[in-house]
Amino acid sequence: MVSKVSNPEAAGDDAVAHEATAQATAAKAAGERRSTTEKSKRPGRMHGEEAVARKPVASRPASPKTTKADLVLKRLRSSKGASIEGLIAETGWQAHSVRGFLSAMVKKKLGLNLLSEVGKDGIRRYRIDGDTKSA
Repeated sequence: MVSKVSNPEAAGDDAVAHEATAQATAAKAAGERRSTTEKSKRPGRMHGEEAVARKPVASRPASPKTTKADLVLKRLRSSKGASIEGLIAETGWQAHSVRGFLSAMVKKKLGLNLLSEVGKDGIRRYRIDGDTKSA
């Protein structure tokens, strides 16, 4: 599309200004960017065969890591059960996080029957009633 310019001298000034801007932009881009050969020569970088030869071999652990959730479920499955304070001490979670885990994971997602009982000592303990799922 060709634009019509009423003043030919103004059109020449716009073209010169546009070219100067384009050159300045190109110079700025060239100054800030490094070439790929400069990047590959940075210290600590390995490329090609050197990277393959020196890369450590990843090994899988023999057994999966025991998670905090596994610890909580193990304590809840014991016949004595577990108190909120005991679960806080074992996991390092805050009280609201332990209660949220009991509600969201144990009861809702896993569907386990979670019992809450107050003992003779006045401490509320939670336990899973076998591995029966709640209705």
